[in-house]
Amino acid sequence: MIASTNRELPLAGRRILVTRARHQAGQLSSQLAALGAEVVEIPAIEILPPESFEALDAALRGLSQYEWLIITSANTVRSLRDRMAAAGVGSRDFSLLKIAAVGSGTAHALRELGLAVHVTPEEYVAESLLAALGDQLRGARLLLARASVARDIIPQTLAARGAQVDVVDAYRTVIPADSAKQIAHLFSSAETSPHAATFTSSSTVTNFFHLLQSAGIDKAPAGMRAISIGPITSQTLRDRKWEPAAEAEPHDLPGLVRAAVEALS
Repeated sequence: MIASTNRELPLAGRRILVTRARHQAGQLSSQLAALGAEVVEIPAIEILPPESFEALDAALRGLSQYEWLIITSANTVRSLRDRMAAAGVGSRDFSLLKIAAVGSGTAHALRELGLAVHVTPEEYVAESLLAALGDQLRGARLLLARASVARDIIPQTLAARGAQVDVVDAYRTVIPADSAKQIAHLFSSAETSPHAATFTSSSTVTNFFHLLQSAGIDKAPAGMRAISIGPITSQTLRDRKWEPAAEAEPHDLPGLVRAAVEALS
């Protein structure tokens, strides 16, 4: 738990649940705590390797057959980094590829890996990437590396536009084994219940409700506000009959922190 004692800060006295994966929560938590929030980290997702790296490794060894590479998250970049060495691939092997990244964080992670990013959409959603790409991939062969369970709007739309799309799994997500007990304790009394919860993906929303159900809670706790990172996450919340109190603009972590201030201060 992270907390600040400065009562003049905009989030002072507010308890906020952060549902990001454990290895990713720190940046968001520290920004919220710096604004006075009492932060409780209970991950709703855990990032694991895919069932097999065979398809990803084969794609990396065959990069020369592709014209474009599309990366949808920093988690994919992390998996790429780890598998490049295993496949005997270096950053120079990507030099003839055009790379599209969903989100500024994904683009930053790619650049840290020594890869040039050619397209980054204005918004952190698949639809914005598709709008940015337009028809320039018609007839091209491209590689899409992503989570093992993800929306199919990118490959389906690009295929309809005339692209040849190869999709490979870079990682998968599961619900952390110890989170159910932590959620049950957190919502066991009004004294520990959060004022708000932050959600950075549809997966965090879906898994959060699974965790609630495991604790015997059949809906979002009354009075707790949902802070969403973007429209797809917000729609997943609405599908669960939970209207977001605020949505990040832009759809990134600084935007999410501003949304929390807007909803809670």
